[in-house]
Amino acid sequence: MHEDSMKQEIRTCIEILRKGGTILYPTDTIWGIGCDATNSRAVQKIHKIKKRMENKSLIVLLDRKERLYHYIDTIPDIALDLLDIVKTPLTIVYPNARNLAKNIIAPDGSIAIRLVHFEFCYKLIRMFQKPIVSTSANITGQPTPLMYKSIPKEIIAQVDYVVNLGREEIQETKPSTIIKLKTNGEFEIIRK
Repeated sequence: MHEDSMKQEIRTCIEILRKGGTILYPTDTIWGIGCDATNSRAVQKIHKIKKRMENKSLIVLLDRKERLYHYIDTIPDIALDLLDIVKTPLTIVYPNARNLAKNIIAPDGSIAIRLVHFEFCYKLIRMFQKPIVSTSANITGQPTPLMYKSIPKEIIAQVDYVVNLGREEIQETKPSTIIKLKTNGEFEIIRK
């Protein structure tokens, strides 16, 4: 990935995200549809693109552990341990979310957050300085496309910007592992 073209793509994405737009972008797992996770109108657009119920929560991406404290009331030690130990993409569902768009938080007040190490996402979030939504680039109920060329044309047509990086790369990956933390300190694995 050429450094200059990545910088240009990041600048373009930030411009779109600041205006409340949606982007289609490569993540550490699969291609995702994203927006500013603090903008409820932008989140609404994603629900519309995916033909998804408004009360379904979405995954949020952040660049580093320290930023979690701004969006989660209290972070259990188990979460910090998991973040240090697990090296594969890991999404943790935390109780008591805050400072995020209301329509991104689950009815029980929880939010799914993944810290990304993938260079493009990491730099984008770091420069945007806000969390970004990441949801699979498909209509709800349809199979998750594992590479760019499998993304439905109607999804591509509805987002405001499609990142022009890594489209040809065959990234046969799978969605992240999801672990849900409970307020009593226990946790359950939702998706392996």
